[in-house]
Amino acid sequence: MTTATRETLSVSNHSKRNADATQETLKTWKDFEFNVRAAERSDEPRLADFFERVTPEDLRFRFLSPVKTVNHDLLTMMVAVDHRKTENILAFADDGTVIASAMIAGDPNTGEAEVALAIDRDHKGLGMGWTLLKFAKSKAKELGYKKLYSIENRQNYGAIDLEKQMGFNAKACPGDMTL
Repeated sequence: MTTATRETLSVSNHSKRNADATQETLKTWKDFEFNVRAAERSDEPRLADFFERVTPEDLRFRFLSPVKTVNHDLLTMMVAVDHRKTENILAFADDGTVIASAMIAGDPNTGEAEVALAIDRDHKGLGMGWTLLKFAKSKAKELGYKKLYSIENRQNYGAIDLEKQMGFNAKACPGDMTL
């Protein structure tokens, strides 16, 4: 059985706004605080450093292929987003290091968007996945999307379980038995 998750959006955002309206501080259920904001072109080197700290398994789950390094072209696509139908939300530690990414990309004509998350190896287990996915759901709703889905490798049990807890429904992904 293949797995894709989909959920109708109805989310409220309980983060607190910083003085800089482009950045917000989020707090996980484990009391870990981190800042989030939309990716900018100047974030490419930080994003490259971030993906160096993502485990090989999580890179494979994030890109649905055996990616060893994230190349310049892919990084450019992740930072040069239009902020209308596509958004890449970056999470930062206090020192400005990127510690997670949540990419939203969709089709306004269908009202559906896909979300893909990655968290660096040193920040897993702090509740970031839950908090960042909740924030991404809220952002997708702000962008006008009515449905949000995530295509997962069927071996990514942690992500599938988290998404189910958040109201996503697991469904078969036609044409690919690994997803």
